[in-house]
Amino acid sequence: MNDAEKKAARVAQWRPFVAECLGREPRGFRDVAALNARGEPSVIEVCSVVDGKPFPTLYWLIDAALSLDIDRLEAAGWIAKLQSEIADSSAFQRRMNNDHRAHIALRDSLLSDDDRRVLTANGMASALSDRGIGGISEPDRVRCFHTWYAAHLVVPNSVGAVIDRLLSGAIEAPLIETTSVDI
Repeated sequence: MNDAEKKAARVAQWRPFVAECLGREPRGFRDVAALNARGEPSVIEVCSVVDGKPFPTLYWLIDAALSLDIDRLEAAGWIAKLQSEIADSSAFQRRMNNDHRAHIALRDSLLSDDDRRVLTANGMASALSDRGIGGISEPDRVRCFHTWYAAHLVVPNSVGAVIDRLLSGAIEAPLIETTSVDI
């Protein structure tokens, strides 16, 4: 079985579960990207062109318990607290920018020739090439923990690492850790 057949088999196997998690039939569901501790999908990979339109959110968090935990972090104001620290850290801004560039390259590598044709023919290629994790166009903005964390569970990123610490209860200031690379 080749990779495309394996992906199709995973989508067929997990489609009812994913639909139940989302409360609707999934659109653009391309693969299961990460599993939780119970062996169930926690993140799905979504096509970058859905119904002929760009869809820049490559990874979608579907784990209800994890989503609720992240909802609680957002409701407690952690995005604003982190964003405040980001504003004062050019090193962390660079890491976020690198995360976005790597994500854009990964998403681009997954585009089919048909997707490229649709995007080019309709002048929509920049909707993907200019947007990083979760479709974010401003590389130093968090906007949503869910999108960052979904991407982090597939390919670790700087904001996801902060969310890991928050989820583990390791809440202390500063949220942004300085590494030897930053100094």
